[in-house]
Amino acid sequence: MEPLRRAEHYTGDPGCIGEARAFAARFVDQLRTEWCAAIDEHVVNEVMLVVSELVTNADRHSNGPYILELEGTDAAVTVCVYDSSDALPLRFPRDPERIGRHGLEIVHALATEVSAERVPVGKRVRAVLPFG
Repeated sequence: MEPLRRAEHYTGDPGCIGEARAFAARFVDQLRTEWCAAIDEHVVNEVMLVVSELVTNADRHSNGPYILELEGTDAAVTVCVYDSSDALPLRFPRDPERIGRHGLEIVHALATEVSAERVPVGKRVRAVLPFG
């Protein structure tokens, strides 16, 4: 059986980050319904946080639109964000006194796999979040 896949395109206009979170919430609900995935609220919150961080990074650091792609099964959700910048994101060392730039640190703490790679039109950042 093929995983559930959905993608949405964002322009970077105000409100896109909230729209991406709403899109992810609908995706998780659909995954619960169609895959009978047992996704507790803790995992839903983690998915929302990862979507927020990756979409915010794309919004702030790219020069154009971006795409949020979600893929899920009854075992995990994969969050991918494509944007037009070919600059790979930097993960800074843990520093509780640093203000800002904790996004990838948060994503790495929540996801079992995180990767970033250049693609023909920019880059793709991918994070896998298992359910339990």
